[in-house]
Amino acid sequence: MNEWETVIGLEIHAQLATASKIFSAASTQYGAEPNRHACVVDLGMPGVLPVLNRAAVNMAIRFGVAIGAEIGHESVFARKNYFYPDLPKGYQISQFEFPIVGRGQISISLDEQNRKQIGITRAHLEEDAGKSIHDQFPAQSGIDLNRAGTPLLEIVSEPDMRSAKEAVAYARKIHSLVRYLEICDGNMQEGSFRCDANVSVRRKGDEKLGTRAELKNINSFRFIERAINYEVERQIDLIEDGGSVVQETRLYDSERDETRSMRSKEEANDYRYFPDPDLLPVVVTAKDIERIRAALPELPEQKQQRYISEYGLSNDNAELLVANRDTALYFEAACNNSAAPVAQLANWILGDLAGALNKSGLEISDSPVSAEMLALLVERIADNTISGKIAKQVFEAMWQGEGDPDAIIEARGLKQITDSGAIELLIDEVIAANPEQVEQFRAGKDKVLGFFVGQIMKQSQGKANPGQVNAILREKLKH
Repeated sequence: MNEWETVIGLEIHAQLATASKIFSAASTQYGAEPNRHACVVDLGMPGVLPVLNRAAVNMAIRFGVAIGAEIGHESVFARKNYFYPDLPKGYQISQFEFPIVGRGQISISLDEQNRKQIGITRAHLEEDAGKSIHDQFPAQSGIDLNRAGTPLLEIVSEPDMRSAKEAVAYARKIHSLVRYLEICDGNMQEGSFRCDANVSVRRKGDEKLGTRAELKNINSFRFIERAINYEVERQIDLIEDGGSVVQETRLYDSERDETRSMRSKEEANDYRYFPDPDLLPVVVTAKDIERIRAALPELPEQKQQRYISEYGLSNDNAELLVANRDTALYFEAACNNSAAPVAQLANWILGDLAGALNKSGLEISDSPVSAEMLALLVERIADNTISGKIAKQVFEAMWQGEGDPDAIIEARGLKQITDSGAIELLIDEVIAANPEQVEQFRAGKDKVLGFFVGQIMKQSQGKANPGQVNAILREKLKH
């Protein structure tokens, strides 16, 4: 592996969040009965004419402006000709020579020190095909054309990535961005965001690119990494055994964790692209671009810098919070009108809450613990009502739906003991019961302090304020 270099480019298909399709008024709603949302335009019936959805155009420009890309002032739709059972017209309307979004770039973070710029070649508008279903009818395939005509933005990267981890970081960054821009819901399970990976290998030092294989329709970040790693190893083994890589399209089988050949890879001339005679060129003015630029929301990198400067968060925590738009919204809702220390809030969101969500398979938008409830819990730690350890018990009860933090603390009698007199009595009892350990501490064995703290916390059922316990205990053990 040390002798080889991996070269990766990604083609990401983001389904645009329009209510209707790109060239018809049919609904894009997910989950309808098969063929319920396929109209005569989507079916390519004779005499019907496509009409371009303005919202899809605006969303594409919105993406281009956000990545600092060139915007095509005149873009053209073309017919991409090929036969497939779920492509009723026998061609797909796409963009070829003149896309709406040209060259741009995006920055990915590999770790705290390393960032990398990934070039974006283009982003073009196109319609989706339908869906073939092979597992529901014995010896037959079903065709569902609900997706036919659904608007897609295909985002094509330069071959700038050199590892599967870089490819995943790039895919996550695009996923985050399209959700911030509200142009795509990013739902990978429903096919709203999917990825093709072009993978090749070459010996280190070679300038010429190796023969690439295209891995089609990968629908999770985990599978992107696994598919690329498998394909890299396959290609290296093939070359080292005296074979050669064939340019082809391959499918990734997640159950077997392998890629397998699907068909030979087509080139542009195989598709016989030509301008669509039913669609005029799309003309975008400088005024249109500036209007869309002015309406952009705060983007992830801007938000990250604000969290660092305004809230004093670390770069790592700020980056983790902004990576997911819903997490950022939750964090800001928790901060709103709250006296909770912001850094502590961030730690709870990224730690205990993220762990509970992951364990339950929930998104943060579906969290049973609201942002306001979590903020109140952190406030109760800050004002010494409860300790950090007790807070974990309270959080668990909140997660189970037992109410807000104050109600749980009251019902369970979890309020922290902060009365110094009460704490002194506990300490005196523990010291009197353990004379041998007292002598060990006074002989210089400082580690014994942990034993005393443990005994006192046990006696108080975890309610004694740890800071006060430590301070008073040290003082008493000296005499």
